[in-house]
Amino acid sequence: MIKPHGSDELNPLYVEDAAKRAELLKEAEGLPKLLVSSAAAGNAVMLGSGYFNPLTGYMNVADAMGVAKEMKTTSGLFWPTPVLNVVKDAGGIQGAKRIALLDPNVEGNPVLAIQDVEAVEEITDEQMRFMTEKVFRTDDMEHPGVAAFNSVGRFCVSGPIQVLNYSYFEKEFPETFRTAVHIRKRMQEFGWEKVVAFQTRNPMHRAHEELCRMAHEALGTDGILIHMLLGKLKKGDIPADVRDAAIRKMAELYFPPNTVYITGYGFDMLYAGPREAVLHAVFRQNCGCTHLIVGRDHAGVGSYYGPFDAQSIFHEEVPEGALEIQIFEADHTAWSKKLKKVVMMRTVDDHTKDDWIFLSGTKVRIMLSNGESLPEEFSRPEVAQILMEYYQSEAAKE
Repeated sequence: MIKPHGSDELNPLYVEDAAKRAELLKEAEGLPKLLVSSAAAGNAVMLGSGYFNPLTGYMNVADAMGVAKEMKTTSGLFWPTPVLNVVKDAGGIQGAKRIALLDPNVEGNPVLAIQDVEAVEEITDEQMRFMTEKVFRTDDMEHPGVAAFNSVGRFCVSGPIQVLNYSYFEKEFPETFRTAVHIRKRMQEFGWEKVVAFQTRNPMHRAHEELCRMAHEALGTDGILIHMLLGKLKKGDIPADVRDAAIRKMAELYFPPNTVYITGYGFDMLYAGPREAVLHAVFRQNCGCTHLIVGRDHAGVGSYYGPFDAQSIFHEEVPEGALEIQIFEADHTAWSKKLKKVVMMRTVDDHTKDDWIFLSGTKVRIMLSNGESLPEEFSRPEVAQILMEYYQSEAAKE
């Protein structure tokens, strides 16, 4: 199993000792409070879980700018995206050296973490523009990641944190949410040394299933980590609990026992395309995975990125030796009517568009909402049934 990024051992920021946590929660009662954004809360969960190893807390403006410019902090640590705690109003913590961070995603806004404040800096419009364009490759406010990144404010509160809980993820996804620490431990118990990770924010249809199988066989891995995002998505994306049920049913019925480990992580989607693909690689290395599948338009949205930009960034911008994890580069994968199986499109050159079974997301939603079965070449019937029940329940609300 490969080492974590930036250190020999994982250093998660969650306070494991129950007595220490209780002590810190007591201390928090007397500390200045700061209600953080959903993005900052997700960053805290990822820091607490060990996914963002070896970071010790939120970045300052200089580190965030360095990361945006060349994927390096001021200390030289390789990192692909800013990890920030940015708010609209920092007046309530003026002069404070230690503050309690409140969770915006849980009723009653409980204390999520305690932060030692190293600096409170106002990010200029020019700096904000620079970071946005570098990380997202666009400043278009129609891009959901750009809109979210620019909506949280301009006051950057930097410094180390101690994480006291995992927000809503443990309670809402008790069978799925797992920390990087837990994943490493379980994979060691499985005896897995070589592991390929599959990132998903969607249900898995036949093409995704076969892509995992292809990577597993081509790389000769011991197992597959199916790792789903459990945080906030853009409007129209399928909720995490529905995705979870569909993916579990697919793995249960169509993969051999002990080859797939299904887990999830607590983070809001950035939709940052290439930069987010590199972030995905970093935290899968922290999980202990040796490989990550990076497919067509990985972590993209709309037409903001080229279909294989998320692969080329690893060759063109990630420095040699910056990461130990390796990338399995995948092409678009679909059912071939000629070959009667799912294949990567680049592996065949005698096909026309009529030789493939394609369904757009819109077409899938319409069919399922109307109670129509999806072609078995596109989706397993048991998966389609779970999605159909969801879409029909949503249609009934309208």
